[in-house]
Amino acid sequence: MKILVTGGAGYIGSHTIVELVKAGYDVVAIDNFDNSYPSVLESLKEITGIEIAFAEVDIRDKSALKTFVKNTPGIDAVIHFAANKAVGESVAMPLKYYENNVGGTVNLLETMQEAGIKQFVFSSSCTVYGEATPPVDESAPIPVAQSPYGNTKQICEEILLDQSKATDLIVVALRYFNPVGAHESALIGELPIGLPNNLVPFITQTAIGKREVLTVFGDDYPTKDGTCIRDYIHVVDLALAHVAAIDYLAKQKNEEAFSVFNLGTGEGNSVLEAIQSFEKVSGVKLNYKIGPRRTGDVVQVYASCEKALKVLGWKTERNLEECMRSSWKWEQALSTKENK
Repeated sequence: MKILVTGGAGYIGSHTIVELVKAGYDVVAIDNFDNSYPSVLESLKEITGIEIAFAEVDIRDKSALKTFVKNTPGIDAVIHFAANKAVGESVAMPLKYYENNVGGTVNLLETMQEAGIKQFVFSSSCTVYGEATPPVDESAPIPVAQSPYGNTKQICEEILLDQSKATDLIVVALRYFNPVGAHESALIGELPIGLPNNLVPFITQTAIGKREVLTVFGDDYPTKDGTCIRDYIHVVDLALAHVAAIDYLAKQKNEEAFSVFNLGTGEGNSVLEAIQSFEKVSGVKLNYKIGPRRTGDVVQVYASCEKALKVLGWKTERNLEECMRSSWKWEQALSTKENK
């Protein structure tokens, strides 16, 4: 099978490409480098031993997208990662999120329909659940979104459900919890442009001296230590779930045209626990302070992943310490490159 990966130079996209290649799939990728770097392609070549077929394409440019797909015959399935993903930024810049995340997805679906591509794996998010009582399973109600980012994921899922009813499109929507960690080679990892929007890059950048202090947003939440609780999943485990989803589609095991699966560890860790785990594996004492709560943050969320285990045969294999260990190794590798 030939798989098109949108956002292929991004954090999760790049790790998924590695695992797809390892599993024997033929991969083509696109990215617009809005929140990624061309150098990732060289890293992918070093890890996989092959040059990934790639084109710089923006999913908001329908004409360019259709031209690329027309000139790339034989695409069997699409894994769609190309989206803006920061809750805080979406609150400040909602139109950017609706244009790219929703408009870009519609462009992609139109392009797929014209090309006769029928299998689609969607990068969704646990943000669709809002303040659901954990552990959250796939039957949890979908409330009004707390951020434009979360709303774009809800809207895209609704669009995909409607399109799967109207056409022969088959969709697997994967609702991620909190991806962290890096590839064991330290050649790819989370590489935010500018100010990080996620906790772990802030932790590692503070530890290595790129940032003076880490701010913990609120310590007065109704949790075990007052800080927000999240389900931190290693990015390689997450990537392997996409391979499992493609295998599932390829073998036509799906009973429904639209399926959703949670991807997490099934355990919740607080922000302070994440910091303590990093300090343990790195031996570095972090300089952090408590700041005010951040708009759009939910108090606590972690997954029930029984459905993914039962249907996809997938579960996580790496714990929080391994997430932090690989993140730190990646940050140190970046620092070594920058100092050369």
